[in-house]
Amino acid sequence: MDDSKVVGGKVKKPGKRGRKPAKIDLKAKLERSRQSARECRARKKLRYQYLEELVSSRERAICALREELEMYKQWCMAMDQGKIPSEIKALLTGEEQGKAQQNSTKLAKAGKTEANSSSPW
Repeated sequence: MDDSKVVGGKVKKPGKRGRKPAKIDLKAKLERSRQSARECRARKKLRYQYLEELVSSRERAICALREELEMYKQWCMAMDQGKIPSEIKALLTGEEQGKAQQNSTKLAKAGKTEANSSSPW
């Protein structure tokens, strides 16, 4: 018997369905595939470089934070022993000097604005 099927009054022959592939030169198809693979490898390489740089920058930040934490631990131990580290003294005097400078500049600006507002011109 024939492999044909009768569906809705029409005879259908078995075989491939859909579009028939165009006659593409196999060498051109192979070259496109190779080019695509090269581009994929290049993108992968760039992605890994980016991730490695990101990891190294985060590792440097972690090391810096660990050093800062160790410094604070040492300061706390010194303060527990009743000693005030020179760095803390410098920070405190620097903040006091900064506040004094800010206050003096505010007063100077206030004096200038009062002088300008009281002038008749």
